[in-house]
Amino acid sequence: MPSYNFYRRLGTTSISNGLVAYYARLGLTEAELVLLLQLEAFFQRGNFFPSNEKIAANTNFTVNDVSLLIQSLLDKDCLQLEQVTDGTGKISSRYSLDKLYDKLDQYLDQHVQVKDESGQVLEETGDSLNNDPVNGLAREFEIEFGRYLTPIEREEIQDWLNLDHYSPEVVRLALREAVLSRAMSFKYVDRILLNWQRMNLKTSSEVQQYLERNR
Repeated sequence: MPSYNFYRRLGTTSISNGLVAYYARLGLTEAELVLLLQLEAFFQRGNFFPSNEKIAANTNFTVNDVSLLIQSLLDKDCLQLEQVTDGTGKISSRYSLDKLYDKLDQYLDQHVQVKDESGQVLEETGDSLNNDPVNGLAREFEIEFGRYLTPIEREEIQDWLNLDHYSPEVVRLALREAVLSRAMSFKYVDRILLNWQRMNLKTSSEVQQYLERNR
C-alpha cells in the first residue's frame, strides 16, 4: 500500500474553491472543469503547454475530446493561447487562464461580496462552496440593499422558497423590479410576488414575458 510520503512525492494541485463552487455560473460544463483542473495541474508543475495526448492520458477523454474542449474554452474566452519569447529569442506557445480568473473575480465581486453604496466591502462569504439558494438570494438582497439582512428577513426568503414555492429565479426578478422602482423593502418584493401569483405566473420565463409586454 502506498505510503503518505509516496503521495507527497506526487505533489498537490491548488485550485480556487470559488471556481469549484461557481464554475457552472461562469457557463462551464463539468467536462470543461475537469480539463481546467488538468491544465492547472500541468501549470503548477511548470508545463504551460501540455499536449492533447498528455491531457487525454490523465482523463477518460479522447484526444479529439480534449481538442474540442480546448476550443470551447477558447471560444468562451476562459482560455488563451499565447506566444512567448525566452531569453534566447526562441518563440513558444503557452496556455493562460488569466481570462478565466478575471471572470471569476468579476462574478465573486458582483454576487458574493456584500458592499455598501460607496463600494466598500461589508462582508465576504467565508464558505465559497455554499450554494444554498437561501444563502445565495440573501447575499443578492444584501448587495442590492447595501446592508446585512436581519434573521427575520432571511426567514422570509426561506418561506418564499419552501412555503410559497417561488423559484429562486422568480424571487430574483421580483428583487430586480423592486430595485428598478427604488422600493428597497421586503414588503414591496412580497407584494410583487403575490401579484404574479394571482396572475398565475409561476415560472421565470412567464414572468419575463409578462414584464416585456408591460414595459
